[in-house]
Parts: sequence; C-alpha cells; structure tokens
Amino acid sequence: MSKKLNNNEIKSLGYKTEDLVKAAGNVARYLIKEDETMQGNKVLVFEVLKEVLVNPEKFEGNKIFFHLLHELKKQKLIQNPQTELTELLENQVFSLSEKPIHYTIYGKENIEKDALLQMDMAMRLPISVAGSLMPDAHPGYGLPIGGVLATTNNTVIPYAVGVDIACRMCLSVFDIEASYYVEQKKHLLKTYLEENTNFGINGQFYKPLDDDLFDSDVWNSTKLIKGLRGKAISQVGTSGTGNHFVEFGIFELTETSPEIPLPAGKYLALLSHSGSRGFGATIAGHYSKLAMELSKLPKEAKHLAWLDRRTEAGIEYWIGMNLAGEYAAANHHHIHKRMAKSLNAKPVLTIENHHNFAWEETLADGTPVIVHRKGATPAHEGTLGIIPGTMATDAFVVKGRGEIHAINSASHGAGRLMSRNKALTTFTKSQVKKVLSEKGITLIGGDLDEAPMVYKDIEKVMTAQTDLVEILAKFHPKIVRMADADRKQPRED
Repeated sequence: MSKKLNNNEIKSLGYKTEDLVKAAGNVARYLIKEDETMQGNKVLVFEVLKEVLVNPEKFEGNKIFFHLLHELKKQKLIQNPQTELTELLENQVFSLSEKPIHYTIYGKENIEKDALLQMDMAMRLPISVAGSLMPDAHPGYGLPIGGVLATTNNTVIPYAVGVDIACRMCLSVFDIEASYYVEQKKHLLKTYLEENTNFGINGQFYKPLDDDLFDSDVWNSTKLIKGLRGKAISQVGTSGTGNHFVEFGIFELTETSPEIPLPAGKYLALLSHSGSRGFGATIAGHYSKLAMELSKLPKEAKHLAWLDRRTEAGIEYWIGMNLAGEYAAANHHHIHKRMAKSLNAKPVLTIENHHNFAWEETLADGTPVIVHRKGATPAHEGTLGIIPGTMATDAFVVKGRGEIHAINSASHGAGRLMSRNKALTTFTKSQVKKVLSEKGITLIGGDLDEAPMVYKDIEKVMTAQTDLVEILAKFHPKIVRMADADRKQPRED
C-alpha cells in the first residue's frame, strides 16, 4: 500500500460522502504525520478509521476526531447521545447545598470577605467535590480569583476557568551578565521591548511569525473556532491589557539545583504574562452564556453554571479551552523568540505555566475530577512555576510540594487589594513615579490601576504558602512594558 492517502481507500472503509471522506482524510493525515505510534503507517491509521465506525464512543472527547464524529452524527450514521443529554439537561433546575463543603484557606487574614463568600458559594454546588483558596484571593465572577475548585469528572465551569482562558507566565533566562545590560544598555532593552511587543484590544504585528499551530485541523472542529482562526493569527505574539506585561529583569539564583542546573549568579531574563487574547475571550463569553442557559442555578450562583462534558456544548468548550491553551503558549513563545533574536542569544532556561485553566486530575483518594484553577498556579510535587509580584517587587520561581489540601496548587501572584476603579481615584501618577524611581524600575505604558500599591504584599503571600511551594530563584523586574492607559476596557484578573 502506498503511503500516499487515497480517497477511494477511505471510501472503501465506509465513508461514502464527500464531507465524510474529507473529515476522515484530515484525521488520517494528522495521525500519519503527528502520532508517534502510527507515524508513516497508513495501515494502522485505516484500522483506527474502521474502529471509529464500529465503536465511535471510544473517540468521544478526543479533539482529533471531533469533526469526523460530528459529520457522522449529522448524517445520522451514528447516534448522537450528546443531543439527547443536552435536551434532558435543558429542563433541569439545580439547587445549592445548605452548607459548603469544607475547604482549606491559605492566608485567610489577608483575604476580603467577598472572596470568602464566593468560595463558599462554589463549594455548595451539587457538582463540587473539593476546593481550596490561595493567599492572593480576591473577588471575581463566580469563582474568586485565587480559587481552586474540583468538580465531578463530567463537568466544567467556564467562569471557574476565567474570562482570559490560559492566562499564563513564561520566563526565559539568558547566559548574559545581567548588570551590564540593565545598568549600561538599558536603552537597548527598552528599544527591544518597544519593537517586539504589542499590547491592547487591537494589538497585532504587520507580519506575524509562522506557527504550525494554525495548521491543526482542530481549527475546523466547530463553527465558532473556525471563524476565529483569522483573528487568532493576526493577534499571535501580542499581549492583552490590564495586568499583562513583558519585562526585562535580573534572574537571581543563589543555589544550583536539579531543576535549575545553572551556576549560581545573576542573569538577564525576560518575563511575560498574558493569555489567549480575543480568541480565548470569545470562547469564554460564548460558553459562559450557554452554560447559564443549560445549567439553571439560583440567581446568586448563576456565574458558576457548568457544562456537561458529555454534551455537544461541553465537548466544544473543552476543545476550545485546550486550543486556547496552546494558542496562549504560542503567544509567549513568539514574544520570547523575537526578543532572543534581538539579543542574539538563545535562552539557557525556560519555565512557563497556565494559571487560568481546567485539568483532568485525580484526587489523593483516587477520585477523578476536573480541577479549575482560576488565578492559581499548578503546584504538583516537583512541578516548576512562576509567581509574580508587582512591577516593583520580585517574582518567584517555585517548585510545587504537591500539597493535597491545596489540590496541588499555589497563588498566581500577589493579589489585588482594591478594584481598578478605586485605584484610579486613590493614587496619582507622581506617587507611582516615586515608588518606581526608588526601586529603579523603568515603566513603558501602564496606568494607575496597576500601581504597585494596589496589590498585596507578595512577601506575605509567599510566607502563607510555604507548605505549597519551595522557592528556587527570584526575578527582579527592571524594565516593564504594559498596555497604554485605556480605562474603557473592564478586565477580570
């Protein structure tokens, strides 16, 4: 058999229509090219395509087969239990438990009452299994920022993932003596930040870098995702508004370790914070609204509405969320690739992590769950992560301790002390300028709502989670790039 795909061979398997042949062909080409167990072996791939027709339920929830299964259901060649389940759930009204399930709170003395009440509400959901509140917690939509919520394995809450799906951190460390650049070549670093970053709602580059991500057939998996591909391509490598940033600073390593096998010292480093841009925001908005229509809850809990992952809507959101995760990672990689080119240096260390996402995990007692981390860093035993402070305080490279009471999580930053609106009326530009000058920080862009004073003390936050993470290194910000002031765009951090 030739390695070249043949539509007649696909038809002979039972895929009779043009749309089915196209969908099956896309699956086959992906498996032949990308799957390690089937790479180059068309015989094995065709066996999988046969199995799809015989046992389609085995492939439910797998994003590679989503479009093919969708076509088979549309042509009524296989049953569509998702539609039946969705219709059943549309007529169901859910109530809350009288009391919340017990959950562990870290740094409770520094968490405001509204965030605690929101977490209590989340722990009263009929789908909640376990939860924890991180020491940087503050109110958000539905689940507080800093909230970690484990729900039954078939459920996912869009607002518990967050509006900015897959908001994440990325750190690149270069084998470049830090003080030389920061003290004597500051103008160069400032220029690199201005040339290689783009912020804001309409931010895009004239010529984005190429990325294999956009060749994936997942972009054809739903009508919504397909329609957002062009926008995603135009915005790749850019950053959002609010607390998103790209900054140069000093990576300080006092002791080498297996996780960071570099000599102790101070290195030039680049740290970025942003998410999945307009693509992720649209996915979040669409499925949050749909969840509230499908899972009817009391008014006070409506933002905690969920999607069942066995329904079409739930499958679609899960695919969209995971694609947003890949896209957010690509955004950071493009930024760091551009900057490395300007520096004419390759990073000797890269660390990155999501902190707005949902994962399939297993609790300590073996219960399979979906763990939502909304403004929380994964901290499984041995897992590396980044916890930033403010533009004027340190960020921390940490190693997770795998604390089960925190559901393998830690804070995602310092956490806000006040709302954006309050910050805009509380501080002045001269006050911020004085703080940054004292700390030796150069700021490009930014606004008063991101002033260092609007955040909690990151040192206290880190002290409250010594059981959750071990600090391996610190990053001292020096030249910070943020979006220019735009007070018309509300954000949830």
